[in-house]
Amino acid sequence: MVRAAPKEKKMKRNIPLWLGLLAFALAPVMAQTPAGAMGKIHGHVINPTGAPQGGGTVSLSTDGGATYKFNFPVGSDGAYAGEAAPGVYSAIYRAADTPAGKFVDIIRGVKIVEGQDVAQDIDMSRAEFVEKMPADQRKALEELKKQNSEALKANAVISHLNDDLKLVNQDLKDAEGARSQAAQELGASATRDAVEAKAQEIRTAKYTEIESLMSKDSAVMPDQAILWTNLARAQSNLKKYDDAETNYKKALALQMAAKKPQPEVLGVINAGLGEVYARQGKVPEANAAFDAAVKSDPERAVFHLRNEAVIFFQEKNSAAQVAAADEAIKADPNQNDPNLAILYYIKGQGLIQSATIDPKTQRIVLPPECTEAYQRYLALTPNGPYAPEVKGILEQAGEKINANYKAPKK
Repeated sequence: MVRAAPKEKKMKRNIPLWLGLLAFALAPVMAQTPAGAMGKIHGHVINPTGAPQGGGTVSLSTDGGATYKFNFPVGSDGAYAGEAAPGVYSAIYRAADTPAGKFVDIIRGVKIVEGQDVAQDIDMSRAEFVEKMPADQRKALEELKKQNSEALKANAVISHLNDDLKLVNQDLKDAEGARSQAAQELGASATRDAVEAKAQEIRTAKYTEIESLMSKDSAVMPDQAILWTNLARAQSNLKKYDDAETNYKKALALQMAAKKPQPEVLGVINAGLGEVYARQGKVPEANAAFDAAVKSDPERAVFHLRNEAVIFFQEKNSAAQVAAADEAIKADPNQNDPNLAILYYIKGQGLIQSATIDPKTQRIVLPPECTEAYQRYLALTPNGPYAPEVKGILEQAGEKINANYKAPKK
């Protein structure tokens, strides 16, 4: 009994194909191709696992394999095709390394009809072929089929998760662009409050969908940090802060346990935790989480610190927004970066809370650092979105606006 071992990419390990169905004493010889009208044949070679069997040759024989009249190469996808004279044949598959005088499989009674294209697979997963395999090969085949079945199920799950993640990414983009979408839907006559209400409605719908998708998917594959991260992000934006904190921590534990933790992912997770704490007024915890984001993802330090300042500003936490803005400003190596302007505005807005009124002139008296912050904002973005407001404040304080302002050395 001789065995061949054709290579199959989809199989996790090789199973030799049984060549012992028939063995000829003499090597087969090639017959002359008859002249005249022809028919066609095509099909696929399928190995015992049910996967395509690439390589080798399918031949047509009228004497059971002693003579091969027509030979068709098998492609890498297991397909073959060609022409043959009308008649009844045996279709024989030989692998590239099949010894002379032997073959892997045979299908008898294949009828070629003039002018027709006959479909004929060489399917070695059929019961007739498998039953004639040696017991050890049948056992190995069943084990491999089981493994392949499990792999296919896993691949189907992963494909489904990837589809969900694509939808989540689109939902996040839609949530970020909710205000623009709301303004477009409501038209130019809509009030600011109406636009904001519509924008919030859009955000809520998008984050609710993300929460639903990621709750389901994280239950299916609980070892994927990205799923817990997206779930926590949605819950944070839905103000489900306790749930968000729990799930960010799950994501963080998974990422820390990975062989190669990803700095950017760790940064996102820690910054997400920082936002959860900041939204709840837990300033020390928020600062610690954002510091962890900076430490784990130093290349995006300014990005994380800028977000921290923005979040505290949105929460109207004056002291915390000033401190966060200062940290973000110091972290930026380019002190003339126009992106710093928003940080100076946030700092000024935090410090103006300590402004007083001169009883004699009734002018606003700004803290020196507040004046500096507003001047730097205008120097970096003279026509920025908050420029009219900042100019008005400085004018009320009797401060001359200096477009080339630079903070004094301390």
